[in-house]
Amino acid sequence: MQESIKRILLLSIGWVCVLLGVIGIFLPLLPTTPFMLLASACFMRGSPRIAHWLHNHPTFGPAINNWNEHRAIDKKIKRRATVFIVLSFSLSIAIVPELWHKIMLVTMCVALLFWFNRLREIEAVAGASENT
Repeated sequence: MQESIKRILLLSIGWVCVLLGVIGIFLPLLPTTPFMLLASACFMRGSPRIAHWLHNHPTFGPAINNWNEHRAIDKKIKRRATVFIVLSFSLSIAIVPELWHKIMLVTMCVALLFWFNRLREIEAVAGASENT
């Protein structure tokens, strides 16, 4: 009984993360990759079949597999994410009226960029179609 509740909870959290990740494709303030990584972790413990589907997904699979295998991010994804982090924080800083909110957002942005840019990069040798 307890095992099935745990499995249902993991699957529910996983699907919510997938939904938030897909929404994050269209909303620059919502990150896609962290939600997909969390969904992957939930699915690996709750449903190996769904985890297999997510890891083999043409859009999300390569980033998840790079992180799981190498603890690294593709160079192209890292550059794109850095640009969107700066843009979204800049927009937020411009919108908020209070000075202490602006200072807090700048501090969070600097800390996030410092951590994120220290992550290892992996450079794709060739596209998947070129390797087959």
